[in-house]
Amino acid sequence: MLMRPMSLFESGESNGSVSLEGLFNTDYEVSASVESDIEKLAFLICRGGWPKAVGKSVKVALQQALDYYDAVVNSDISRVDGKERNPERAKLLMRSYSRNIGSQAKFEEIRQDILGNDVDSFSIDTLYDYLNALKKIFVVEDAPAWNPNLRSKAAIRNTDTRYFVDPSIATASMGLGPKDLINDLSTMGLLFENLCVRDLRIYAQSIGGEIYHYRDKSGLECDAVVHLRNGSYGLVEIKLGGDKLIEEGCATLNKFEKIIDTTKMKSPSFKMVLTGVGNYAFKRPDGILVVPVRSLGV
Repeated sequence: MLMRPMSLFESGESNGSVSLEGLFNTDYEVSASVESDIEKLAFLICRGGWPKAVGKSVKVALQQALDYYDAVVNSDISRVDGKERNPERAKLLMRSYSRNIGSQAKFEEIRQDILGNDVDSFSIDTLYDYLNALKKIFVVEDAPAWNPNLRSKAAIRNTDTRYFVDPSIATASMGLGPKDLINDLSTMGLLFENLCVRDLRIYAQSIGGEIYHYRDKSGLECDAVVHLRNGSYGLVEIKLGGDKLIEEGCATLNKFEKIIDTTKMKSPSFKMVLTGVGNYAFKRPDGILVVPVRSLGV
């Protein structure tokens, strides 16, 4: 049951009026409008980008992610290489991964989280075995650490950031629906980050790019770095929405101007706050772009 999810642009839920490729051109003008609806966004997170779910009724669409999750834990994780694996252990691992979305949790932390759920044993070798199987069937897709040339001497954290290939895998593994997300905006924000990373990865790969994550030991973090083969890159902070969160994202992005050594690498082609709630895409006076994810495309 190997499937790749679609982006919001591919499924018709983004108007694509802001081009990721265009953002790497200095003369590209950003101006767009889109309908903003947090209930719709919660639905899109839980439904995911599965082709069979697009255009279906809410109930049928949401069931697709649950069916996919059931197939992964009950058959696909074993069928990928013919090695029998325990469905209950697979479920525990995927729930733990869901709780650690957007973090740089080490595998030992994930293992201890699993053991905290009344599991008699779950060795680190077993964890690696199950995770490798999930990666082979495109369930888990972490973001590697970005290592730029810096003026500062802050040590960069090299642990990958934990993500699923689609946020609906996380909601299915935790038994969450759209209403649950609306009632817990903190959790929704993390799952929204996974949705944005999914879309950014799809768009970036179509133009020969990759998605990375940055975090150093001083606490400075960038949710997504879009890096092209020619060395050009863009910095992205992901925020569910609201003026306060957007301002926080902009403050973080502006800090990078002070730490990147531009004598050894290019300045960023763009700095962007990617939002879930917001009706307009625009450029701020400080040059930072504010772009609703439902206006972003290739």
